[in-house]
Amino acid sequence: MTATLFLVRHAAHGDLGRVLSGRRAGIGLAEHGTEQARRLAHRLKRDPVAAIVTSPIERAAETAAIIGEALGVPPATDDAFTEVDFGAWTGRSFESLRDDPECRLWNEARSRARPPGGESIHEVQHRAVAALERLRAAYTGLAVVVVSHGDVIRAALAHYLGLPLDNLLRFEISPASLSALVVGDWGGKVLSVNEVPAG
Repeated sequence: MTATLFLVRHAAHGDLGRVLSGRRAGIGLAEHGTEQARRLAHRLKRDPVAAIVTSPIERAAETAAIIGEALGVPPATDDAFTEVDFGAWTGRSFESLRDDPECRLWNEARSRARPPGGESIHEVQHRAVAALERLRAAYTGLAVVVVSHGDVIRAALAHYLGLPLDNLLRFEISPASLSALVVGDWGGKVLSVNEVPAG
């Protein structure tokens, strides 16, 4: 028996593309991010969703709340889907990180890198996949929406695709995108990656 898991990246916020927001508090959705979340909710109405689980980070929780209201399914929070702990990089601009050798290693050889004071991508993948497997066992035969963050979703998909963690940046996970997989006790099958509902 299997479960269908929809991995949703949170919608856009004001710091997107400029600052490595990480786990900083107080970063909610931008106005156009709210509209993106509504489009996600409309797309997800096609499938009978039994549960919504979200990262506790504000931008993810807001995205999940909009989806939950539209589907009539109240979201639950799970820390396993929280953003990567970027340690000392949290809150820094991407411009300021461009020439940082540790950050360059993170982008080029992620399996051997760790943000200073943060967590490795192996740790991220372990917690996310373990949580997805728990959901699969709890919701056999049903569909679950998981609202999380770009690198967390990439790491989970890499596990089910059998991709090395150094190849995470070879596929895109856009804000307000949906990736779908079916997971059973035999493993997982990825159905779609980075589907962005049209406006």
